[in-house]
Amino acid sequence: MRVVCVVLLAVAAACSRERKGPAYAEQVADAIPRLERTMGLKFKTPPKFEMRSRDEVRQFLEEAFATDLPEASLRGQDRLYKRMGLLPDSLDLKKFMIDLLTEQIAGYYNPKTKVLYIVQGASDQMVAVTVMHELVHALQDQYAPLDSLTREIDRADKVAAIKSVIEGQAFIEQLNAMSSGAMDLDENWNTARDAVREGYTGSPVFGNAPFLLQETMLFPYLTGGEFYRRARGTNARKFLLSDPPVSSEQVLHPAKFLIDRDDPTVVKLPPVTGADAFSGELGEFETRLFLFQHLKDRDAAYRGAAGWDGDKFTTFTTGRGDGMAWLSVWDTSVDAAEFLDLVDTALLKRFDDLKPGQSSASRRTFTARGRTIAVSAVEIQGRPCVMYVDVPAGSSIDVIDIKKVVLEE
Repeated sequence: MRVVCVVLLAVAAACSRERKGPAYAEQVADAIPRLERTMGLKFKTPPKFEMRSRDEVRQFLEEAFATDLPEASLRGQDRLYKRMGLLPDSLDLKKFMIDLLTEQIAGYYNPKTKVLYIVQGASDQMVAVTVMHELVHALQDQYAPLDSLTREIDRADKVAAIKSVIEGQAFIEQLNAMSSGAMDLDENWNTARDAVREGYTGSPVFGNAPFLLQETMLFPYLTGGEFYRRARGTNARKFLLSDPPVSSEQVLHPAKFLIDRDDPTVVKLPPVTGADAFSGELGEFETRLFLFQHLKDRDAAYRGAAGWDGDKFTTFTTGRGDGMAWLSVWDTSVDAAEFLDLVDTALLKRFDDLKPGQSSASRRTFTARGRTIAVSAVEIQGRPCVMYVDVPAGSSIDVIDIKKVVLEE
């Protein structure tokens, strides 16, 4: 989800007792050689660090949203997630995300300024974690262009995958450096994962966040950490960011990147009729979240999304209201059929007023709450695909010309 991952490279957790008279410079000086030994890399230039207040963090976030996340992108994602039932209609997404990140951030590294920022008011323990974690980002940035790696507006799943490697590496190497390499990550991994999740969920704003926002904020640290734990090694530490995973599928299933690389199919949709159109991608991870949100069945959600091989959505506005179309590509026709069936079940669970409309062997239509929803099995360039359309009642559901869709392997 680009609205989460575009803004910054941060460490986040609940902060408690305020540190009095902090010796941050000494902590940074002590942390640098430990981190260099652990990662086997040297800082090319000394890292810079500064202090920031909570108010300054909020100001930075507001500026980052304004410059790094175009309004069209924000509106498009907001429309999509609300149409899919992943966000409540009443949620002000931008304001909520700024509130959430302001609450959570204990420190961050800004690739634009090349400065590590520590937020005032953190506990001694949190400062130590923050310094080490953000120094990893500073070191990464001296060997790979972190800012440019996360710039593709319409490839949100790719950006999320790269961000997961960045944060996953920082999380693992932070743990390694703080234990001077003595921590057995295989033995203690579940404990470390639980500590991160508890650090988030104990905070008021995060605790009230929609499921989608909670999970997309945790994904880079937990799933990214799991990916890096499996991938780490001398070469991985230095070169993984020069050729990173390009989909959440590869992060969720490391073998699809490390052993038998499975890059996603790139979907190109033709223009749609309607104003303020915006396109993007969900990826396997958010497809899984969509299924789980409505099915409340983890195994079914994991199974239903596992055959994902690429997707593209478009959102738009018509005279009758907002609409969306989402085309997903699947590894096999069995995967596509299973996903289509699970979407049917998800719709039945989501809407208490769902009514079937005209359907055929390949298309199922429904009406609910003044909307028309159509789910279709289609074949494009010999590949099994599923089209999901949600438009105001009375609008045409043929918003995408299938003959003009292009799939690039």
